[in-house]
Amino acid sequence: MSPASHSHDLLAGLVHTHSHDGSTHTHAADGTVLDEPLHLHGTVLPGGARTDLWVVDGRVTFTRASSARSLGRDLWILPGLVDAHCHIGLGSQGAVDPGTTEAQALMDRDAGALLVRDAGSPADTRWVDDRADLPEIIRAGRHVARTKRYLRNFADEVEPEELVDAVAVQARRGDGWVKLVGDWIDRDAGDLAPSWPADVARQAIDRAHAEGARVTAHCFGEQSVAELVAAGIDGIEHGTGLDDDTIEEMALRRVALVPTLDNLAIFPGIADQAAERFPRYAAHMRDLYARRYQTFGKAYEAGVPMYAGTDAGGVGAHGRIGKEVVALAAVGGSDFALGAASWRARDWLGRPCLAEGERADLVAYTSDPRTQLAVVEHPRYVVLRGRVVVDGQA
Repeated sequence: MSPASHSHDLLAGLVHTHSHDGSTHTHAADGTVLDEPLHLHGTVLPGGARTDLWVVDGRVTFTRASSARSLGRDLWILPGLVDAHCHIGLGSQGAVDPGTTEAQALMDRDAGALLVRDAGSPADTRWVDDRADLPEIIRAGRHVARTKRYLRNFADEVEPEELVDAVAVQARRGDGWVKLVGDWIDRDAGDLAPSWPADVARQAIDRAHAEGARVTAHCFGEQSVAELVAAGIDGIEHGTGLDDDTIEEMALRRVALVPTLDNLAIFPGIADQAAERFPRYAAHMRDLYARRYQTFGKAYEAGVPMYAGTDAGGVGAHGRIGKEVVALAAVGGSDFALGAASWRARDWLGRPCLAEGERADLVAYTSDPRTQLAVVEHPRYVVLRGRVVVDGQA
């Protein structure tokens, strides 16, 4: 499948989009879909007020709209979900074609993930921005990894003396983020080891900041995450090696943590594959996995800002944001987990929630996800840019 075609109405300032399903929709320049008005009644989170909500010209309003189609009453309505660690455009062998990219984006959308922070992809996915029926992507450019110390065809692989310039390139390629691979197995050492000297990492982070970008890093082990947090990094992905001092520093400086908790189930398999050649590494991975809830529980108690991410792409399946919410609830409860995948994540990434005049990106459920959390995996409605893209009982 290829990107949707569209034409412009110069007098009205509108765009007419011919979607992948053959339908035609009119939307404004910012992507909001100008379809029939919608009406929802229910409990709007996070505030918890029972109210009526309308969607008019793709935007939220709390003023009654005439001739609106009712989607139902007694719903639980959330700002569109956020997958804060996702790799649209990435497959197990590297970049994928546009059709596969589209399929990935649709799986994420249909699960309710309407905003995706793409934490590293070698594919050019800018065409997705022209599709009113696909999630919004905030890109981190391509992973930046140490030569031959990451998955093949995924990253821009460089040596330490090239890191600063490589980070500058990806800062310009992305949407305000850069993704480093902070550690990986060092085959000579037989265990996880930092990819970058601490002083070089600090220079690279400073360069990204000068380019107007924030930096996050893949970190499994203890040393890499401690050094990168000390170097001024803005985010940590996975973070299984966090110690008490690093947690305290992250909480103090509001360094974001995206633990990809559900996807950490791959750790035992990684250990099994490595056990014969790298027994120290295998034991280390098993230990990190065994104490993951203790580690992230400490981060939660300390007030480290945590967000939901599935690590979809590469080898992970898309459309799993609901499973990540359920996993995170074991760390901080349902309200915490829902916020990590919705309103708090949107605030962190600078995107609005459900307020008067804001774009209508929302998910709605027939049961209260705060008390029946499993319902988050099965949205009744998904509304993207004012259009119903998922009707769970259609």
